[in-house]
Amino acid sequence: MKIAENGSALGDVLKHSPGPRVLVPTMGAFHPGHISLMHKAREISGPEGTVVVSIFVNPIQFDRASDLEAYPRPMESDLAACEAAGVDVVFTPVADSMYFPDRSVTVTETLLSRDLCGAARPGHFDGVCTVVLKLFLLSGCDVAVFGEKDFQQLAIIRRMVRDLDVPVEIVSCPTMREADGLAMSSRNTRLTPEQRADAPRILRTLKAAAELGDVEAILARAREEIEASPLARIDYLSLVDAETLQPVTDLVRPAVLATAVFYGEVRLIDHVDL
Repeated sequence: MKIAENGSALGDVLKHSPGPRVLVPTMGAFHPGHISLMHKAREISGPEGTVVVSIFVNPIQFDRASDLEAYPRPMESDLAACEAAGVDVVFTPVADSMYFPDRSVTVTETLLSRDLCGAARPGHFDGVCTVVLKLFLLSGCDVAVFGEKDFQQLAIIRRMVRDLDVPVEIVSCPTMREADGLAMSSRNTRLTPEQRADAPRILRTLKAAAELGDVEAILARAREEIEASPLARIDYLSLVDAETLQPVTDLVRPAVLATAVFYGEVRLIDHVDL
């Protein structure tokens, strides 16, 4: 396994790497969900292709300085996990090597990012689109693999690829969950034991509310059940069209019931399909 710490080094490492080249963009702090993405990347690349994993806590997608500062960065164990998963190249840049001090170009999506995390975290998806496009260009990847837990992010990246004619195929993998249903997330390690015991109510509530069949009833039940916990604070709770991500008033098309919930300073997201 080779490690590159900046774009120039990555270019040198990949100069003669065989294709297909498959990228797994991450912010590190790996859990089994991340490892499943690496295995999918290897399945796509085959034994002769090249799997690239990026580990970069991207500062321009954080809306709260405290969240950026607290984000876990266990680089040593992350590198060991990459090696165990058979990754060929790991890209581990720092912010100064990714962004010029006077940078003045940002990639902005204007429709799918209006609601949900886009409304709750201003500028977040500008940061996501900008760094993902940079990673595509630096790695020269043919395919990129993402998890479905961040379904809005996935939809926006697909739209960016479509609208900008980016020659990268986007492959998604299902959300991986703990035994009690909590979506795996690097942020879960920051939950207190009491918060961690309560957090599975998020999925449990979304699944139960989704069975009601009426938009107002679904949202009312979900809000009531989440707010019943003194530990949980809703950031957003929305029922949106599965394609456009715009709020819906009836269920005539596939939809997504999505929420972001704070436990203290830890923000967890989840969703269920209708």
